[in-house]
Amino acid sequence: MGKKLDGNGLGESSRMLLPEHASRIRREEWETLRRGKPVLDEQKLKEIECTLALSLRSHVRVTVVLCDPLENKLLSGFVTSIHTHTREFKLQWAEEWKWVNVGDIVEAYIV
Repeated sequence: MGKKLDGNGLGESSRMLLPEHASRIRREEWETLRRGKPVLDEQKLKEIECTLALSLRSHVRVTVVLCDPLENKLLSGFVTSIHTHTREFKLQWAEEWKWVNVGDIVEAYIV
């Protein structure tokens, strides 16, 4: 059956949150919300699009840096398909693949 409550109404498995932990959690949440995607200029966007097109045409490996609220993510593979109307491309590596939105990219370069 269940565990009996202590005199103070807390079960044995209850945990208290220390003030320093609570402040650290709030600070990390604030930094996560504050960190947004950087605004890229037209030249940088054109450069990213050309790099993706080159990977598709020449079948060369490309590495893309994706903006994420916590930390930037690196994906590396071959562009196998581009959908210009949705601004997405299919990145494939080994036996796996993923559709990636061009708007999520911060940087793209040929390996």
